Amino acid sequence: MSGSAIALVVCAAVLHAIWNALAKRAENQFAFLWSSVSLATLLLLPIGLVRLSGEGAPMAGLPFVASSVGIHALYFWALGRSYRHGDFSRVYPMARGLGVALVPLIALPVFGERLSWLGSLGIGLVVLGIVALGRNPSQTRSAGGQIGAGTAWAIVTGLTIASYSLVDKAGVARLHPMPYIALMGLGLSVVLSPVVLADRRALVHEWRRRWRTILIASAMNLTSYLLVLFAFRLSKVGYVVASRELSILFSAFIGSLWLGEGRLAPRLAGASVVLAGVICVALARE
Repeated sequence: MSGSAIALVVCAAVLHAIWNALAKRAENQFAFLWSSVSLATLLLLPIGLVRLSGEGAPMAGLPFVASSVGIHALYFWALGRSYRHGDFSRVYPMARGLGVALVPLIALPVFGERLSWLGSLGIGLVVLGIVALGRNPSQTRSAGGQIGAGTAWAIVTGLTIASYSLVDKAGVARLHPMPYIALMGLGLSVVLSPVVLADRRALVHEWRRRWRTILIASAMNLTSYLLVLFAFRLSKVGYVVASRELSILFSAFIGSLWLGEGRLAPRLAGASVVLAGVICVALARE
């Protein structure tokens, strides 16, 4: 990976971990996620439309935008459900890890991307570290059978992560990332509006209690993924998705020190394996 791609992915990882933790702390995670995405879209849409006017063949990217909207709709629904039923430091690593494991495997036949031995080792270490974090007994405090629900929704979230990563990799090859993510955000807000507005009381409650937090999250969530889309243009999808899992390091600290979900040491043990994998990926050369 180039230095520019690494910088983009590290920044995306920091933002991603923080806004996910903010969503976890909300009372209605789905309303919170929809609100933050919609606000971010309002900011990005004018810039995206200006950039879209300069695109030579924007129609080529629109089918991928539409596909990404559908996948992201399921992603946000599953993400909200997983945070409602499980610990942040458990479901976040499981969801991210599944995405890392699946993307390189699917990218081989889809994009013809072959990983070097060092890149393959790095991705293996990333997955191993995330599995260790997700299976740590100290992260299973939820009671009343809720761990099962959180785990199930985390698996669905991971499947959607792998899916939209591959779709967006192909999409930004045909359409500039700025209009791509602006149109995707707009479509996502529209598609999810009926679901959110069906429970107006929850939506109003989130805005009254957490409007400042929603504003902060809105500045982070789509911006984080925009950085990833630019990184997709500079490096292979498997490397980008794996390196993005630096967010696991930050989620370990957040889950332990901020959300009070358990001891820090077990999380750092797994996170160190993830970090070793990320270093291997970053140093990999074809």
